[in-house]
Amino acid sequence: MTTHHPTTRRLVYGHAQMHDCLAFADADTAAEEAAEIKAIAAARTWGEARRIRTTHVSNPADPEYYDPDEDPADDEAFDINEVGSVMEGDWPPLVAERAFTLLPKDLHTRFGKQQATVLNGDLLEIPLSDEAELVAELRRRGYEVQRDDDLINVLDGRSFSPLAG
Repeated sequence: MTTHHPTTRRLVYGHAQMHDCLAFADADTAAEEAAEIKAIAAARTWGEARRIRTTHVSNPADPEYYDPDEDPADDEAFDINEVGSVMEGDWPPLVAERAFTLLPKDLHTRFGKQQATVLNGDLLEIPLSDEAELVAELRRRGYEVQRDDDLINVLDGRSFSPLAG
């Protein structure tokens, strides 16, 4: 039986294409988050989108995310790229922002640069060139780290974003 040090974290990371930097996510929940994002993005009607129950991400088809005067009928066609919070870049939240809470603070300034986005808050821009050194440092500190570019980009909305291309 292995005993894990209480500060051990499991992280998944990858190249976040929209911001061309490394991004990190909690490996314990990332796959489930990605599945929720894909399910919502694949919904064909507003009713179908609303019925998707999420545990890890907010659902942009929920009434608190759109103008109540524009309450779409359940059978109305749903296009994830026409949802306000998606068009404004608020959903899903920037994956490159998670490094602020997932990585030790001293590594923020050592490897990353805080960047403000026009509408969506700050992200931690970590150059791809720092991957080997950063991953080695995290492992040295007891983190389990695994690369998965596809998963990171699904979390960033890359699987449906019109900006992807």
